[in-house]
Amino acid sequence: MPEAQELVDEEGLRTFLASHLGEEETFEVERHDQGHSNETLFVNWGDHELVVRRPPPGATADTAHDVLREYSAIDALQDTDVPVPRTVAACDDHDVIGCDFYVMERLEGDVIRYSEPERFANPEGRKGVSEELVDVLAQIHSVDYEDVGLGEFGRPEGYTQRQVDRWTKQLDWAFDETEKEREVPDLHRVGDWLDENAPQEHEQTLVHGDYKLDNVIYAPDDEPRIAGVLDWEMCTLGDPLCDLGWLLFFWMDEKDPESKVMQTFGSNYLRNDDYLTREEMVDRYVETTGIDVTDLRFYRTLAVYKMCALGEMFYARYLMGHSDSSFYAMMEEGVPLLAEQAVDVIEGEFPL
Repeated sequence: MPEAQELVDEEGLRTFLASHLGEEETFEVERHDQGHSNETLFVNWGDHELVVRRPPPGATADTAHDVLREYSAIDALQDTDVPVPRTVAACDDHDVIGCDFYVMERLEGDVIRYSEPERFANPEGRKGVSEELVDVLAQIHSVDYEDVGLGEFGRPEGYTQRQVDRWTKQLDWAFDETEKEREVPDLHRVGDWLDENAPQEHEQTLVHGDYKLDNVIYAPDDEPRIAGVLDWEMCTLGDPLCDLGWLLFFWMDEKDPESKVMQTFGSNYLRNDDYLTREEMVDRYVETTGIDVTDLRFYRTLAVYKMCALGEMFYARYLMGHSDSSFYAMMEEGVPLLAEQAVDVIEGEFPL
């Protein structure tokens, strides 16, 4: 794991911050170790608490690590109803710290991942966490992307089919390695079903691309309020129901069967009946956005398929010796179990 000094030229960053925020005596840089793609650094600059986002070391210049694109999305949303961190500046001059990067203000609050904050561990708090999460997603999908300058941010036509194609290609890459150990025939069946059922026409909105409970930060208030939506690196223009399906995949329901795989995501507490059910989440989304949600089977299945592709790539990297992560190794059994869940969604045996 790289240290902070390996990720940033501190003198270059000091000069950059001074040019945008003025000189300060206090300058401290610390690596945040919870990121899974782009690197996150916490910086104290005088009284300013900042965040620096940069690609991981050795990353290629593809969209998966395009921090300047991420910055463009957050910066465009500054004066909208969507809660985002306040941006400071972006830089594409590699002479500064060695790569593209951007700076934003650090938000106070909680990322809810493995347990619920004590102040929300009551019926009103849990209901509020649920409602706020849906309402902010609705705000994202209600943005006039032309008006905020994001009209050229993507190609919304055909987005859903491209998602199916993209994750099928990722699976094919992983299968070259993993099928030497075991096969997952259910995934071929699911991929075919998705290809046959991909909507050719859909709503066109700004989409986050990775919207879920642990990609937002709740303000340190007694009542649940999202202070900011994080991790915009997959943001584009496309089908909003892909965001909704992804959110629902991670949103556990009290009626769900026990799942060893789903428990690894750390959100088993969502089974408490004080949280909104998935069906209630969808009803609130429809009421807020007016977007038609006739049959979510496709979008829920696509979400599981995407997680299967990610898991299979993790397992492939484990087999290739690129990682010794126990989570990656667990995907040997985890992906087939998720593939069964995708089949159950298709066949109506895993209800909303």
